[in-house]
Amino acid sequence: MTSLSGGAAAVGDGVLEIDTRLGGWEKVTAGYLIGAGSSSPVLVETGSQTSAPSLLAQLAALGLGAADLSAIVVTHIHLDHAGGVGDIAAAFPAATVYVHPNGARHLADPTRLVQSAGMVYGDLLDSLYGRLSPTAPERIKVLHDGDEVQVGAGRVLVAVDSPGHAKHHVALHDSLTGILFAGDAVGVRLPDVGVLRPSTPPPDFDLEAAIRSLRRFAARHPSAIALAHYGVLSDTDPLLTEAEDTLRRWAEVAEAAWRAGNDVAAALQDAFGLVLEGADPRDVARLEALNGVHSNAAGFRRWLEQRSGVGNEQRERPMRT
Repeated sequence: MTSLSGGAAAVGDGVLEIDTRLGGWEKVTAGYLIGAGSSSPVLVETGSQTSAPSLLAQLAALGLGAADLSAIVVTHIHLDHAGGVGDIAAAFPAATVYVHPNGARHLADPTRLVQSAGMVYGDLLDSLYGRLSPTAPERIKVLHDGDEVQVGAGRVLVAVDSPGHAKHHVALHDSLTGILFAGDAVGVRLPDVGVLRPSTPPPDFDLEAAIRSLRRFAARHPSAIALAHYGVLSDTDPLLTEAEDTLRRWAEVAEAAWRAGNDVAAALQDAFGLVLEGADPRDVARLEALNGVHSNAAGFRRWLEQRSGVGNEQRERPMRT
């Protein structure tokens, strides 16, 4: 990895990793500029609205002017990935904004999304995440499975529909480098903690869909996987195997607790929280804020209730990741 001006790092041919610095934290949320130096660079992930000033400063340091960004793609509409879309789109008026079909209406009119987020985050909504400014509908283009985003001559990002973490999740596979930009579908692995943890938030986490998505990724034989949280990992087969195994183990613990009428979060903490012993408490705190056991437990409970035909009256709401 080669560091460049503005804090970006080269992680592949024409691929720059940009730390979007959620909450001012380093190596927690990443965006990726693909086709850097080409006539049609594409930004994958904007980070939260509070990340927008830092991201804009880094893009400016890389020499991108207002007319230079071809497209903005978000893997899904959770605020740590898409909260900055409106601000970044306003700064780059020539860029087309790409999103999963299930997320497009929320980028055009984020009222419901922001209201729901406010009920979940409380004061953290403004202090950590920010909100989401609307994007003009005519600038938004939906990405169906197999659709392509052009990145200069002869290079495309292929959309890979990948529900499980969220029903509005899409990954992108770079035709030049083979890097798969996986959003949250593989999980969360912060470099300073070093543990791969699943990301299973409500309202629409689905274990079977998540596993199918992981297997779809494996079938594409990516050269590397770029996580939004955080960084590019090259051992793809072991990583995807670990991601599926970890999901299954968390699901088994969650289901056993749920069926016994026990606290799902406490069961998950007992089973997996000790893995984090020895890590810097500040790094663990960042992981818990981003991808906490309680958020994951809520997603497992929601999935178990839906599978069993109970709890369907629960109102949908966005979660942290």
